[in-house]
Amino acid sequence: MQHVILCLQISLLLSSFSYLMQAQYTSIFSFGDSYTDTGNKVILYGPAAADLWINKPPFGMTFFGHPAGRLSDGRLVIDFIAQALGLPLLPPSLAKDQSFKQGANFAVAGATALKTSTTSPALYPQLAVAGDAVPPPNNISLADELGWFDAMKPALCGSPQACKDYFAKALFVVGELGWNDYGVMVVGGKSVAEAQSYVPQIVATIVAATEKLINDGATTVVVSGISPMGCAPGNLVLLASQDPADYEPDTGCLKGMNELSRDHNAQLSQALTTLGGRYPGARVTYADLYGPVIAFAAAPARFGFDSALRDCCGSGGGKYNFNLSAACGMPGVAACPNPSVYVNWDGVHLTEAAYHRVADGWLRGPYANPPILATA
Repeated sequence: MQHVILCLQISLLLSSFSYLMQAQYTSIFSFGDSYTDTGNKVILYGPAAADLWINKPPFGMTFFGHPAGRLSDGRLVIDFIAQALGLPLLPPSLAKDQSFKQGANFAVAGATALKTSTTSPALYPQLAVAGDAVPPPNNISLADELGWFDAMKPALCGSPQACKDYFAKALFVVGELGWNDYGVMVVGGKSVAEAQSYVPQIVATIVAATEKLINDGATTVVVSGISPMGCAPGNLVLLASQDPADYEPDTGCLKGMNELSRDHNAQLSQALTTLGGRYPGARVTYADLYGPVIAFAAAPARFGFDSALRDCCGSGGGKYNFNLSAACGMPGVAACPNPSVYVNWDGVHLTEAAYHRVADGWLRGPYANPPILATA
């Protein structure tokens, strides 16, 4: 009997904790690129979206059963966060006839941190088929996403004070940004060192956006770093080297691109710590995207994966199964039978299974400090 009572007490305690965490946030507002986009890119293409290859099967196959605006086989980190908090999956901010009272997602696949003139929009078509860069006129920067957020405010709250009260109960997520800035430069012919020279400017842009959200009333902002770009099958094909020294011995990833990712993340994490110190009333959390993905690459079987550097949905076979001219969603390109044992979905983006593990690390630790589900 005592054992039954103890189990019941534990169950009630866990239920109460879950309820408190769900009640802590009444809405979510997110920004970012294709790692976070839940449909804005498809909406931006308008009528042409019907023929857009990222809007065709097998995208969305695992959870939704059909393409759902996400560049994956299923849910993204932002989806798992919303579900953990008891909130609906975030609608894309450009959706029509949609209520955004419980949140909106302003992220767009292909979005850059810097304005696209800085990274040369003429290079975008070279990455368009990789699914993570939008050809003009749909190339979007973080500034555009913040502009959409500002334009939505009157529909959410009637006055500056009302907005501050409303946003104080919201979770803000600044998803991955920077990948497209660096990717366009490197694939376009710049050296990794040249791309790395933009890190301070890109980080400053992300931090400025975070500070703007705090000044708008946000009290909790989660800011993502970038993933190890040298581990993406697309980059491993497009930036292949004949020199074995250019690859990490423990992961097989490209050293230079991963060094770029680490530099970006180190500068971003430090800058966010400094920012948080200036706003003691706000909780600014750096969310590590590099750590979990590099761990998957180093020891995939430890996390239940069979493959970390070979994409599930691609063509070309070989070590990485990536072909720029026959990408996922294009005619004749099929997905693997079981995406859950793959880390990478299409050469750039992750599978739902990988995103789920990342989300758990952000929600409960150790990949966010403090974790999202930690009490304030």
